[in-house]
Amino acid sequence: MTSAQVDTEKTSEGTSGQTSEEGYERGLGSRQVQMIAIGGAIGVGLFLGAGANIAKAGPSLIVMYALAGAIVFFIMRALGELLLYRPVSGSFAEYSREFLGPFFGYFTGWTYWLMWVVTGMAELTAAAIYIHYWFPDIPQWVTALVFLVILFGVNLISVKVFGELEFWFSMVKVTALIGMIVIGLGVLTFGFSAAGDTAAVSNLWAFDGFFPKGVGSSLMTLQGVMFAYLAVELVGVTAGESENPEKTLPKAINTLPWRIALFYVGALTVILCVVKWTEFAPDVSPFVAAFAKIGIPAGAAIVNFVVLTAALSSCNSGIYSTGRMLRNLADSGEAPAAFRKLSSTKTPAFGIAVSVAFMGIGVVLNYLVPEKAFGYVTSVATAAGIWTWLMILISHVLYRRAVVAGRLPASSFPAPGGAVCSWIAIAFLLFVTCLIAYDRDSRVCLYVMAGWAAALAVGWTILKNRTPAAPTGRNPELEKIG
Repeated sequence: MTSAQVDTEKTSEGTSGQTSEEGYERGLGSRQVQMIAIGGAIGVGLFLGAGANIAKAGPSLIVMYALAGAIVFFIMRALGELLLYRPVSGSFAEYSREFLGPFFGYFTGWTYWLMWVVTGMAELTAAAIYIHYWFPDIPQWVTALVFLVILFGVNLISVKVFGELEFWFSMVKVTALIGMIVIGLGVLTFGFSAAGDTAAVSNLWAFDGFFPKGVGSSLMTLQGVMFAYLAVELVGVTAGESENPEKTLPKAINTLPWRIALFYVGALTVILCVVKWTEFAPDVSPFVAAFAKIGIPAGAAIVNFVVLTAALSSCNSGIYSTGRMLRNLADSGEAPAAFRKLSSTKTPAFGIAVSVAFMGIGVVLNYLVPEKAFGYVTSVATAAGIWTWLMILISHVLYRRAVVAGRLPASSFPAPGGAVCSWIAIAFLLFVTCLIAYDRDSRVCLYVMAGWAAALAVGWTILKNRTPAAPTGRNPELEKIG
């Protein structure tokens, strides 16, 4: 980056309508980045996936969410230090490329793309399940297809429209969760509603203890819990389109602990106090079930609308991030050059269109195996997400070594504890991977990832044979936006 480019970048900070050095419009304001960060930590993994995990672990699931939440915070602080060292869109692939080499950047970029494609499938499946609450006669695949087309159109318009839609999606989720917590505390304190007679804090241990199925069974839920946290790293993808990344990104990352404490640990604790864990069904959102138990008029339908919003929010984010990641790969010569082109609204329209086409596989799954579609895709998404997080952490460790050695400048947002917390998070993620391998139903995702790795290795070999010289990336001054 030249000094002139740096000066230009600085003058564009905080000014909507300016473009970043990568050609994107800096159309995401502080409030939008904040809500994208909040919304990324509240997804269908909590609203729907928590039901199955409660059945496996009982009240001890609260501890699993708290433990995983601490690890996710370590990951985000590591990412935050890298982002403030060099804020770029497609950050994970860029940092992997810089600190581990071109192949790891290529592998991470494509794997993160895969993660969001399959996550999009999961969210479409969840959205179709929620619509069944009101319209049981509509086939799941029809609902999934309609939502996919609508969100595709939203992402083609502009990053501002994406950011505004995501802001309101997140606002609905946050408001609803806070409302659930307040109502639940009211039931516990004043004993009103149909659940008032049985609601009690003792419900956390009164039915076979806090670990009713053993510590081992509780630990096995960590793979599902980690899926619930996928998307918190989306803040890194917004770096190239944020108005003022030096201020908005640290603020968004530093609010993560209270978001996890309130929306995950707090909400689950209240719900499990209000309703006995034995009354939740694996295939029903515990939030919907809790409001049905409380007996608030239309309460379950309202919560169902909220969880539908959560699913659409995550799918919306997936469509956004996949297009940016494909463009980042194309910039480095690791994907077809057609993905580099921006539309007149400064969106990577071609990359978005290709990603949406692959997400359409989820529509097919909803047609063929509607009862298993969610489980299939979430396990693959979790494995791909773990890889992405590992690359963030390893890149951070190597970056810290370079800073200590004086080879690179220090970031203005250093992670507490330096590389120590990153090493702890790496060990934790490897442990979760071992749990996935141990679980007969989940280990299929490792087979999928092995096949994916083999395919990427073949692609890399072909790429290097065709273009032996290392890609130099794009020159933003020469890029045409059409």
